Amino acid sequence: MSVLLEVIATTVADARIAAQEGADRIELVTAMGEGGLTPSVGLIEAVVAAVSIPAAGVPVNVIVRPHSRSFVYDADDYAVMLRDVRAVKEAGANGIVIGMLNANGEIDRDGLSRAIDAADGMAVTFHHAFDETRDLRAALDVLLGFDAVTNVLTSGGKASVLNAQPTIQELVKQAAGSHCTVLAGAGLTVDAIAGFVSATQVEAVHFGSGVRVGGTGLAPVDAEKVAQVKALLNVSGIAARVR
Repeated sequence: MSVLLEVIATTVADARIAAQEGADRIELVTAMGEGGLTPSVGLIEAVVAAVSIPAAGVPVNVIVRPHSRSFVYDADDYAVMLRDVRAVKEAGANGIVIGMLNANGEIDRDGLSRAIDAADGMAVTFHHAFDETRDLRAALDVLLGFDAVTNVLTSGGKASVLNAQPTIQELVKQAAGSHCTVLAGAGLTVDAIAGFVSATQVEAVHFGSGVRVGGTGLAPVDAEKVAQVKALLNVSGIAARVR
């Protein structure tokens, strides 16, 4: 099987194109330029409906992030986030993409536990907040203690994951055989993907700007680029796990 391909969508059209061209999973966000914020319920419902038309369907994971100030949240933020998590489930999504830290730069275990409870069985991806932790290996150990966390999205602590290949390789080894897949993303391009996968042995990759028209975040998804990435991943020979 091929390496799993996750593509960011910000519109129904984005999601439809990505699904048609072979994306294995959609991450639905709004405000991509701010790192992604929680989309509206209407958009979630429309995207889930649009990519569920094929027989197998494409899973939609939805970011739950109330603002872009930081990943340290107060009680009001959590109240909003937990309501949004429940709304995402009600809208028919496959999972949530979420992350929270404490003031010491560590994963907020209590906050994550509360989000998992609200998710009520949905898949949970811990997002790029992971890259702002003080110790990535220690943070991954924390996440491996949560059975509900099936993916950790990371750029290896760098602005571009292409500059963090040794770190990604270490994280992949650390997570090997567990319930949690290292989802590598940020800075990936069509030209670089084959070499990156070969070097790191990742089982899942995450594309945003790299599969958009002109390589810019505000542009629509480029069907040809998604198809190219999918074709390159199909010959990688690494098993994908859709979660």
